[in-house]
Amino acid sequence: MLVALSLKQKFLTLCGITAAAVAASLVIGQRLIPQSILTGIVFYLISGDRPSTVYASIVSLPRDLRTAVIFLKLNLSLYRYERAGATVIQIFERVVARHPNKVAFLMDDGQLTFGQVKQLADRIAAHFYAKGFRKGDTIALLMETRLEYPCIWLGLSKVGIVTALINSNLRKETLRHSITVANSKAIIVSQELAGAIAEINEQEGIKGLPVHLFRTDGADTSSSSSDPLPDAEDLRLSVDSGSSSSNVDLSGIPNDISPKDKLVYIYTSGTTGMPKAAVITNLRYTFMALGCYYMLSFRDDDIIYNSLPLYHSAGGMIGVGSVLLCGVTAALRKKFSASNFWTDCIRYKCTVAQYIGEICRFLLMTPPKPTDTQHSVRLMFGNGLRPQIWPQFVSRFNIKQIGEFYGSTEGNSNLLNIDNTMGAVGFVPNFAKAIYPVTLIRCDEETGEIIRGSDGFCIKCKPGEPGVFVGKINPKKALNSFVGYADKAASEKKVLHDVFRKGDIFFNSGDILVQDLLGNYYFKDRTGDTFRWRGENVATSEVEGVITTIVGLKDCAVYGVDIPETEGKAGMAAIVDPDNKVDMEQLAAGIRASLPAYARPLFIRVLSEVPMTTTFKLKKRDLQVDGYDLNKVKDPIYFLQSNGTYRLFTAEDHETIKSGKARL
Repeated sequence: MLVALSLKQKFLTLCGITAAAVAASLVIGQRLIPQSILTGIVFYLISGDRPSTVYASIVSLPRDLRTAVIFLKLNLSLYRYERAGATVIQIFERVVARHPNKVAFLMDDGQLTFGQVKQLADRIAAHFYAKGFRKGDTIALLMETRLEYPCIWLGLSKVGIVTALINSNLRKETLRHSITVANSKAIIVSQELAGAIAEINEQEGIKGLPVHLFRTDGADTSSSSSDPLPDAEDLRLSVDSGSSSSNVDLSGIPNDISPKDKLVYIYTSGTTGMPKAAVITNLRYTFMALGCYYMLSFRDDDIIYNSLPLYHSAGGMIGVGSVLLCGVTAALRKKFSASNFWTDCIRYKCTVAQYIGEICRFLLMTPPKPTDTQHSVRLMFGNGLRPQIWPQFVSRFNIKQIGEFYGSTEGNSNLLNIDNTMGAVGFVPNFAKAIYPVTLIRCDEETGEIIRGSDGFCIKCKPGEPGVFVGKINPKKALNSFVGYADKAASEKKVLHDVFRKGDIFFNSGDILVQDLLGNYYFKDRTGDTFRWRGENVATSEVEGVITTIVGLKDCAVYGVDIPETEGKAGMAAIVDPDNKVDMEQLAAGIRASLPAYARPLFIRVLSEVPMTTTFKLKKRDLQVDGYDLNKVKDPIYFLQSNGTYRLFTAEDHETIKSGKARL
């Protein structure tokens, strides 16, 4: 009651100020918004069940009004493009018409203007159409980052060919699976990766596929004996010799591609099994590219530093998409380098930079240098910046704005933090929930299983209550559609039926988030990563953040391991320490000071490296399988004592635990 009275008093105090602020801010040209609309806004603010909700609405009003304007611009653009039937290639060609000589991509000492990107894309389209490829066919693209990469799939899209963007680090069975799961009819592979295709060329499902080799500049092709794919077509030579003029005859290619047609396949990281090919339509690609452009207020003269892999959604869809569809410039790098990050930003005069996963932590681990603040980067955007290092990162590198976003490649539930709220992955204003129906529903945090009420429907979470993030699926709207994967069975596993009423369908992100009263969302954990110990739920991401801070930002993975005759799973942490510099006493003291007893890892494994995906996500599965089994693990393992310190884990300890006699 005291809280309610306090909030009511705040509300009454702010009412006069808010009404004046609203009236002053809602101006279009020189005309005020009509009184009826203003009355509606005030009515919206004072409605609701709790004074706290009203107060939250007032506090977040400036942010929400700004968001509403940006959101309107975004949706008008999407509506115009969809109504006109505009595809990615068509929107790109409008950009080219505006500034053909502007630089689109920079890399090393090379560059491509928008006009040159279009020219190469047109030649790719004409070449593959002449080869007999048609709309709906799939071609796999296996290539490391280079200037030509986006030109190739862009050209194929002009024919309606779907490009499967293959992770360039895959080999053998995983590579074969990624190519065949998309029903690829051909492979385009760069010279440096030709050996990976040759390695699986004779396996069932690959043999017989036409291979087009995109040779590296200066590659020696005079000797077929040293060529891993001697029968492959030299695509660069074919394309370069196909036309001596800047204009390519494309008159024979039908113009029958729609915004809802498939554009590319982008693969999941495969941390829990074989990679899945997520379907990216023209419309979804447009939405993701324009969404970041508008919501983060990109400028036409921005130069984005993109050191991310171009087969990934962040680098290849959001980063490259901002160039192709919005006309900004991007500086590419073949592989992320922490030591060269800011040097590159200075060299290319970048004003915006991308990050994913642990990149920000890697940058913090580098020794301080003058280049830390000599750059012109005002905005960094991406996902995976840990809240524990957020303030340290923006302070050291003088970054004015962080655009942390949340979302999966295939999902319809995406969030974006546009107002620098530290630690938040985005927000949804109260007024937008009908337009953008995403929410949190209750679940068992350990298993991820959805909890339903007595009526059989899901239960919405209250502010501060963790739950699975879901988004309502509406195939008719770009914002809310879910196309899924090439594998229909895998797609169905991500869909929830009869969530709040009979017949509705929602996308299940599989992630646990928490929402505050102002509508801000915070990432808590992935379902399955959370484990239960001593009757409490332990979020691995939170424990990882604490340990990483204590040990000086070293790589750390936390996971649950089974203990015989004991309920739940005990915590285990794997810390990368190749130089043996981690002070176990200091670490134990930091853990005792920062974590409750149930969240303190029972085991700590010290190893030389942590398995990590190419998109900078830690692979926990292998570590979890090894557990604390000294027959499998040769690295030193430390064991938590009753006094909160750690000592070396011995074979005797292992046997005691295996026999169920350990008192933990």
